[in-house]
Amino acid sequence: MTPEHWKPSVDSLGHDPLFVTVSGAHIYGFPSPDSDVDLRGSHLLPLRDMVRLATPTETIDRTSIEDGVEVDLVSHEIGKFLRLLIKNNGYVLEQIFSPLVVCGQDFLDRLKPIAGRCITRFHFHHYRGFYGTQRKLLEKESVKKAKSLLYAYRVLLTGIHLMESGRIETDIRRLHESAGLDFIPDLIAAKTEEKVGLANLDWQFHGSQLDSLEQKLEASFTNSSLPETRDVEAVDELLIDLRLNPQ
Repeated sequence: MTPEHWKPSVDSLGHDPLFVTVSGAHIYGFPSPDSDVDLRGSHLLPLRDMVRLATPTETIDRTSIEDGVEVDLVSHEIGKFLRLLIKNNGYVLEQIFSPLVVCGQDFLDRLKPIAGRCITRFHFHHYRGFYGTQRKLLEKESVKKAKSLLYAYRVLLTGIHLMESGRIETDIRRLHESAGLDFIPDLIAAKTEEKVGLANLDWQFHGSQLDSLEQKLEASFTNSSLPETRDVEAVDELLIDLRLNPQ
């Protein structure tokens, strides 16, 4: 299904979105036939709602079943979304640069150059923290799951690529080749068919591979030429313009 197929799901927002993109396994390169669809985006509340005494709800979270598929839609009001952007939030970057656009391409074309100037070497902490959480989950699994492993590999590879190139790449099918991880396609195939864990998985091998990638991520952070500051002024001007000149 094309990203535009999920446009009807956006109607549940109750607000016209600035953009909605697909996130999760579909942009990580390992969706299964029964995978949920994760839609992420941002919307603009009327200025009147933002200046009243009562604090408006800034995040809308809706789950629905569409064509037999669970669709999880999360949208942040643009003020909250942009505050996350300037806090080295990798999830926000991945949503902005997702190749799967449901709606809002024109707004994304405006936002992407600004978001690109908000990429710093300190995004390392997002990817290092995400990996640390995923590694703990893996350690607790008595029988390791291909899905858990793929999430761990994906986040490390995305973090390394970002530190080295300054660009967002989330698809593990592209990332694994430059890292020489020839076993990734087999893990993707196993995840697609997986109902239980991988009883024959060589955890010692994969643990060692993950340790090496973790060290590479840390080295890429140390050696990164990415800036340490972000273009907060441009983000601020964008928000002011959106507030004062809504389309």
